[in-house]
Amino acid sequence: MINVFVLQNGRLNQVNIDSRADLENTTPVWVDLTDPNDDERDWVKSIYGVTLPGEDEVKDIEASARYYEAENGDLHLRTDFLLEEDDGPSRVITVAFILARDMLFSVHSEDLPIFRLVRMRARSRPGSIGDYKDVLLDLYATDAEYSADALEGVYQSLEEVSRSVLQEELTDQDAAGALNAIAHEEDLNGRIRRNMMDTRRAVSFLMRGRLLNSEQFEEARQIMRDIESLDGHTAFLFDKINFLMDATVGFININQNKIIKIFSVASVAFLPPTLIASIYGMNFKVLPELDWTFGYPLAILLMVASAVTPFWYFRRRGWLK
Repeated sequence: MINVFVLQNGRLNQVNIDSRADLENTTPVWVDLTDPNDDERDWVKSIYGVTLPGEDEVKDIEASARYYEAENGDLHLRTDFLLEEDDGPSRVITVAFILARDMLFSVHSEDLPIFRLVRMRARSRPGSIGDYKDVLLDLYATDAEYSADALEGVYQSLEEVSRSVLQEELTDQDAAGALNAIAHEEDLNGRIRRNMMDTRRAVSFLMRGRLLNSEQFEEARQIMRDIESLDGHTAFLFDKINFLMDATVGFININQNKIIKIFSVASVAFLPPTLIASIYGMNFKVLPELDWTFGYPLAILLMVASAVTPFWYFRRRGWLK
């Protein structure tokens, strides 16, 4: 799918593209391609002289391939964007940017909420976009805001896990659910940190390349400050995740120790009756019930007393609670 945007009075207006002729009759500032087909790739190449990277090239994470200038002067960037889904784990989508002919070309395999938000904001805020580089910076700024919103979601999820873990009694089922939630939030927090690192590298590359005017350079510096402020939050969340993980595992160990304690108490309590039964059954010359009338009653009484006494002692010491 190809989305073409033209700049009108500082606003991004989308132009419907149904054919090659529609694309030839527009002067876009941003050409956004989501999983483009062969025809759309040919249109962009023949009309603008820009060769779009293939899917394998977009996913290439070699450091030397993420930011470079082609022989024809086109500037290529590879940037990761966070995609958080409600019905599954979060993912990172790599987007290929090409800066050529005073236009921004973006290629990605899936539609991203950050791109939709930029398009919506540009339409509602006239004057916020001046050229194609403003579009790119706006994407990076929105990416930082999106990551901040995702971190707030991690905070809320961890608060719910905290209430579950720190309740009066934590069952094994509750502990299993808490561990699953903690692992999910740890994965999301790690992806947010990676996403911010990649965005920082991309903005730094634009600043070092002297591609921005004074206003754009100041906006890029503000994006860098926003990203740096998020680093402290991700570090704090990692510490909180580790604490909740240790607390959950500790409660699981306590529950397991309770089970082991039951078997330990039972084995100690029934050891004396077993000893008495062994002595009683092995050291009489004749059967006690034939030689001594009170043999069985006395043995049974001793066995009961020897079993009850340890339980009474354990209960008095508080070991059965």
